Order: sequence, then structure tokens, then C-alpha cells
Amino acid sequence: MAAAGGDGGDGGAAGAEEGVADSGGGPALAAAPGRAQMFTTVVDTFLEKLVAAGSYQRFVNCYRCFYKLQPKLTRSIYDQFISQLQAFIKEEIQEVKNEGNLDGLFSSLDKIVEEAKDREEPAWRPSGIPEQDVRSAMVPYLLKHRSHLRSILREKEEENKKVAEAVLMGRDRIAELQQMIQAHQQAWQAISKEQQELIMIFQEPQ
Repeated sequence: MAAAGGDGGDGGAAGAEEGVADSGGGPALAAAPGRAQMFTTVVDTFLEKLVAAGSYQRFVNCYRCFYKLQPKLTRSIYDQFISQLQAFIKEEIQEVKNEGNLDGLFSSLDKIVEEAKDREEPAWRPSGIPEQDVRSAMVPYLLKHRSHLRSILREKEEENKKVAEAVLMGRDRIAELQQMIQAHQQAWQAISKEQQELIMIFQEPQ
């Protein structure tokens, strides 16, 4: 009877240990996002920071005189500029992804990393030195990408220059209109003064 009781106690202890192990493990962790998803998140974060950096208030501060004259038009121009800028950047990034087949490369990298988790021996590399392999693979791409971004920057600077010239032309036109209004006002005052003098002459007693 005592032996049987001891077996039962061992079984109960074993069951308790299994229960502790099961409860300690908890639910399975969610799978980490793939590199393609992480890249998309980085791009979205970049666009958010870009919009925050080029806020409407800063835009208004740059074109304050035009804003005072046409506040609604200023807002419309800003909204169109931000919308077109975001769309343009997304299109350019998508073109880079398509040209470099980044989605396929990201998937391949995810697969390689997943397979390497169960591999005991180190992964094979052409030179055996990871830094050199990464540098030789990434430097040409990064240089090409830098050249592409510089080209985009030059285009945007040219567009900004044209916008600034248009604003200056608008200011010159406003100044001309103000001068014309002032000239007409002075002419009207002169005519009014002459009329008053004529009336005074006719009203003098004979």
C-alpha cells in the first residue's frame, strides 16, 4: 500500500511539474515581421517625419505675404504639394524596389535566416568575412541610390526655385497694383480739389 502510494505521489509530482512547465511556457510568441514589411514601415515613418518637418506653419512662414493675401489658396497649394511629394517619393521607392527586385531579395533573406536557425555550422560566404561581403554587395547599390536621390533633390530644388520666382512675380504685381491705386487716388483728389475751387469761384458775390 505504501509503495502504491509512493508511485501515486511520484506521478502527481510529475504531473505538477508538467503543469508548471506548460504554464511557464505561456502562449507562443508572434512571428517577427519580415524584411519587406519592415522596409515598408521604415518608408511610412520617413514620410510621416517628412510631412512633420515640412508643416503647414513653416510653409506659411516662408510665404507669409502671399498667405495674407490668399490664405485659402495657400492652403490648397500646400496640400497639393505634400500630396504630390508623397506620391512621387512612393513611386520612386517602388521603382527602386522593382528594379532591384527587393521584395524577392527580402523573401530570400527571410528564408535564409529561418533555415539558418536550425543550422549548427556557420553559413557559407564567398570570402568568409561577413563585413567584406556586405560591403561589396551594398556599396554599389548605395552609391547608385545616392546618385538617384541627388537627382531627385536637384529636381525639387529647381521646382522650389520656380515657385519662389512665381511668388516674387506675384509680389511685384501686387506692388504695381498698389502704385496704380495710389496714383488714381491722388488724381481723384486733385480733380475733387479743382471742382471745389471752381464752385467757390462761382459762389463769390459779383
